[in-house]
Amino acid sequence: MRVFETPSELLTCIGEDLGRTDWLEIDQTRINQFAEATGDHQWIHVDVEKAKHGPFGGPIAHGYLTASLANYFLPLLIEVQRTSMGVNYGCDKIRFPSPVPVGSRIRGLGTLTTAEATKDGGIQAKVTVKIEIEGQERPACIIETISRFYPE
Repeated sequence: MRVFETPSELLTCIGEDLGRTDWLEIDQTRINQFAEATGDHQWIHVDVEKAKHGPFGGPIAHGYLTASLANYFLPLLIEVQRTSMGVNYGCDKIRFPSPVPVGSRIRGLGTLTTAEATKDGGIQAKVTVKIEIEGQERPACIIETISRFYPE
């Protein structure tokens, strides 16, 4: 994890590698819970028997489940101290180069892509999170996250 002592320190570290997280296993329970939460019950995710005969040889995680895990990985990659609050501002580009089969392990790798002052006194930072699948060359997801950090 990369620790920044203040939000303004982000401005001097653009392009910095933020490291990588530990591996996280993606099991069928997590996929089913995501399906329940979002109403996306497509068979390639939740019907184990049918998915075995489908294009991926078994169930896969929803793309948006994988993308949402960027929010799980971010605080493991970056900490900004001396803030009154930090907020998720949004995302720019999101891509899903590879599916995540049930039982796979994934992890996040981060890069501080941009940082700039905002009109309301905060610092807006874009962190590109690449979500890797253990043993695969192509990542599961590449997502450009945008956060705002406000000083104390």
